[in-house]
Amino acid sequence: MTRVRLSVAERREEMLRAAIEQIEERGVAAVRISDVASALRVSNALVLYHFATKEKLVAAAFAHAAEADLAHLRKLLGRRTSALRRLRAAVRWYAPTGQAKGWRLWIEGWAVSLRDPALREVARDLDRQWKAALTEVIEEGVEAGEFTCPDPAATALRLTALLDGLAVQLTSYTGTIPRSRARTWADEALTRELGTADPQ
Repeated sequence: MTRVRLSVAERREEMLRAAIEQIEERGVAAVRISDVASALRVSNALVLYHFATKEKLVAAAFAHAAEADLAHLRKLLGRRTSALRRLRAAVRWYAPTGQAKGWRLWIEGWAVSLRDPALREVARDLDRQWKAALTEVIEEGVEAGEFTCPDPAATALRLTALLDGLAVQLTSYTGTIPRSRARTWADEALTRELGTADPQ
């Protein structure tokens, strides 16, 4: 069977998606160039041609995942509706209430970034952009008179810290709390922070 010829950009994206899947399944320490190559039925040499080393592939894979998450966040926060509705949509999407597949990737990334400066910068930048985006929408809601919030940046930090912590509990310690309760807690935290009515 003849493989479809991909552009350089398409080939790199295919490799990054495969690397993300392998990292989620095996973890950064265990994943090998050969795992990514095998998943795509290409040679190790082709993967190395595009990324040179496993470390560069891993850093690029996390950066790719981060950009995908941020693109989805921007889409949610860019909707033409109230700031409160946009915030609720973002918090519910961020909350670890689904299969938590993406959370396994980021928990792995946080652990590895303790010793990997390139990955630490990717994780830090993603975290910074998430908080900045939430802060901006909270400020819009305050200006529009939808709710009050004396410190939007601190609110964004507290909300993301809660969601990150719930993600660790739900992903690393199965059965600790039901996912439905995690969603309820996330909704209640947003309600408390903004002094709004109970979420619908």
